Amino acid sequence: MTRFDVLTIGNAIVDIISRCEEEFLADNAIVKGAMNLIDAERAESLYAKMGPAVETSGGSAGNTAAGVASYGGRAAYFGRVAEDQLGEIFAHDIRAQGVYYQTKPKGTFPPTARSMIFVTPDSERSMNTFLGACVEFGPLDVEADVVAESKMTYFEGYLWDPPKAKEAIVECCRIAHENGRETSMTLSDSFCVGRYREEFLELMRSGTVDIVFANTQEALALYETDDFELALSRIAKDCKIAAVTMSEKGAVILKGEERVYVDAIALKQLVDTTGAGDLFAAGFLHAYTQGRSLEDCGRFGCFAAGMVIQQLGPRPSQSLAEAARAANLI
Repeated sequence: MTRFDVLTIGNAIVDIISRCEEEFLADNAIVKGAMNLIDAERAESLYAKMGPAVETSGGSAGNTAAGVASYGGRAAYFGRVAEDQLGEIFAHDIRAQGVYYQTKPKGTFPPTARSMIFVTPDSERSMNTFLGACVEFGPLDVEADVVAESKMTYFEGYLWDPPKAKEAIVECCRIAHENGRETSMTLSDSFCVGRYREEFLELMRSGTVDIVFANTQEALALYETDDFELALSRIAKDCKIAAVTMSEKGAVILKGEERVYVDAIALKQLVDTTGAGDLFAAGFLHAYTQGRSLEDCGRFGCFAAGMVIQQLGPRPSQSLAEAARAANLI
């Protein structure tokens, strides 16, 4: 028996989302479409320049956990916050989504992480993240019983930035496999891949990770190529299952020689791409842990991603389970 379908592990971050023009990015030296790591001083400076903003609990893996729960799955989450106001907001929000979260907050310094997300008129998001308390996540935060009792453990590639988190992830993967469970990761973004390419490939090739999630640019960066077909053929050989999203073209799921293409859903309005990949992983993993086919996993993923990009913010504003039933997906 298992207590949880999906355990996600990531940087516990409060997202502060604001709209801006392209000029704002250029004037403030913000790399468009990327997750830019910043220090406390830069965080204060950018926050002071932001227009009206929406604050919501975020972080890649936290969004995925919320998506799994919204589909009706049993989700758990590991991630470190501080004993401060943003830490309380994060803990309240993720629990309110129906996610099990018991990682203990530690002290007031460094403070809880926050990401200032600037959304341009084309709906692209540019993230500027102060990791704060996230860098303190380590092996002592691992709840071994939760890992052992989760069908799937999933973590974000961003965790390779804080040093102690690597040890915690490797330990979680060991516990999961010793208990007959599976593991998965997202490559997070192409800049993250650039920093840790060899380490990510080793995780895949060694079998430490069973399922890998990537988008087109991340897959290309992983193999240092402009040939998407080559990247797909190589990632299929390097891991048991790969799920590669292709924006409006949907996604392709690879397992050995098998390839399954899934279409993106039709959109009424593209509002904000924040959380698209996170919610794709949520839908995929929810279906996967329910024993669905790879095609169904891809469909559940594309549906969740399509729903979240039609709203502002990275977590479902309505029940994905109800929306999926209304769309005859379930």
